[in-house]
Amino acid sequence: MSKVTDVIEELVTPIVDEMQLDLVDIEYVKEGKNWFLRIFIDKEDGIDIEECGIVSERLSEKLDAIDPIPHNYFLEVSSPGAERPLKKEKDFVNAVGKNVSIKTYEAIDGEKSFEGNLLDFDGQTLTIEVKMKTRKKQISIPFEKVANARLAIIF
Repeated sequence: MSKVTDVIEELVTPIVDEMQLDLVDIEYVKEGKNWFLRIFIDKEDGIDIEECGIVSERLSEKLDAIDPIPHNYFLEVSSPGAERPLKKEKDFVNAVGKNVSIKTYEAIDGEKSFEGNLLDFDGQTLTIEVKMKTRKKQISIPFEKVANARLAIIF
């Protein structure tokens, strides 16, 4: 399936670049009987429905022209939401000072799941401050060990 997302990324990147938007993520998934192609876009002060509509229209034209997906699917273009995924190094740099949820491929200090304030990212290592009962602890997570990460809303 990654081949489809690679083709879609090539098609949508010039559109979002021209509109000065960020391409956050691309999902191509089957849910029940239906396939969905989801494009998540954002910008610093948030995205609106009109921008999503423009990206959807322009991408649809390109998809119709080259037809990279042989079966029917639903195209959805939207904001990644408040708990947006963190994928690229730039996403982590922008998330410094914010609450994040991180899952790792292997255990660090006996844990594979961390939630707390991202204090620093130097391109190699994430430093996150987690609350453990009544005290706070800083944990260093090598970037290559991050399985997935997202902004987190902590109540």
